[in-house]
Amino acid sequence: MSDFLLWWRLALRRFAVMLVKELKQLGRDRVLLAFIVYAFTADIFLAASGVSLSLNHAAMLVQDMDRTPQSRELAARFAEPHFQQGGVVTRDAQGLAALDRGEAMIVLSVPPDFGKHLQKGEPVAVAMQVDTTNSVLGFLATSYAQEIVARFGLESAMRRLGLAGGAAAELPQAANEVRVWYNPNQEDSWFMGISEMLNIATVFAVLLPAAAMVREKERGTVEQLIVSPLTPFGILFPKVVSMTGVILCGVALSLFLVLMPVFAIPAKGSLALFFALSGLYVFTTAGLGLFAATIARNLAQAGMLSILILAPMLFLSGAWTPPEAMPAWLRGLMFVSPLHYYLDIAFGILLKGQGVTELLPAIMGMTAIGVGVFAFGLLLFRRQFD
Repeated sequence: MSDFLLWWRLALRRFAVMLVKELKQLGRDRVLLAFIVYAFTADIFLAASGVSLSLNHAAMLVQDMDRTPQSRELAARFAEPHFQQGGVVTRDAQGLAALDRGEAMIVLSVPPDFGKHLQKGEPVAVAMQVDTTNSVLGFLATSYAQEIVARFGLESAMRRLGLAGGAAAELPQAANEVRVWYNPNQEDSWFMGISEMLNIATVFAVLLPAAAMVREKERGTVEQLIVSPLTPFGILFPKVVSMTGVILCGVALSLFLVLMPVFAIPAKGSLALFFALSGLYVFTTAGLGLFAATIARNLAQAGMLSILILAPMLFLSGAWTPPEAMPAWLRGLMFVSPLHYYLDIAFGILLKGQGVTELLPAIMGMTAIGVGVFAFGLLLFRRQFD
């Protein structure tokens, strides 16, 4: 029993010494520390405040060839916050030129005799040209426009039939009661801010361990560590633990300095559970960084390999493209991305207030993939020096 205690004390002492060594090395790299602080503060603030998934103040031009109260009423319904009218055009070529130059996103064309056709109850069409360079905003603009024109046509028909005002309330109607959960004000900053924080944590979970190992190679100190009494696990474990601690500090900085005070993002669940699972995610995802460090010979190669690893992880996570919008074969690949499970965990804890019971499938999936990846990275590191 005494031999076991002696071995355990020696292992803990070696771990502590290596941990201090890694933190000192990281502390000397002031450029990297500044980049970490920037990524977890300013970058997340810019992503949460500068990126919007909704249609706001879309520049619009109107070509009114009818000039009647009906045409002016229709054009006036394209109002803020979704649309912002920037003037009128008199010819089709002017509208197309404005779309080509990016000066307008939408051109609404009202045909001649628009008002006369409405008064007679005859069908009449309006034209709308939309710049869909940004397909999401173009789709939203088209959807809002269709809704506005359809409502205007319905109200015009009801007025012609004498059903405007109080008479319309007596008609049979279907009431649509909408309850918005978890993000009642539908703030884009909540989704964008949390997503960016998780993406940044993923980037550093792969990049920092890879950079730490490659730096040992470039300085020639990795051979000294291999011939020391330390095992491969004893070399890698302090590196991963130290980088995990740094990343968790960055996540705490994002939450308590940016997301919660600036954007009022709630933390409905247990923050202790969130940080515990974040630590597990970062620790296991570091295996991908170890894989990159095993192949790379310098920091430039490690950076390029990290990009190749991170790109599919980010795109297959479901943060940018909903799983339902992906092809079936690509949707299946999402389940091998640990970030996919981490997103469910983070949003579940922070916005939904979920606990371990509700998140158990995501926790098990993330843990299984992460442990496999970390074991694979450790195996490659051992083989490199056998």
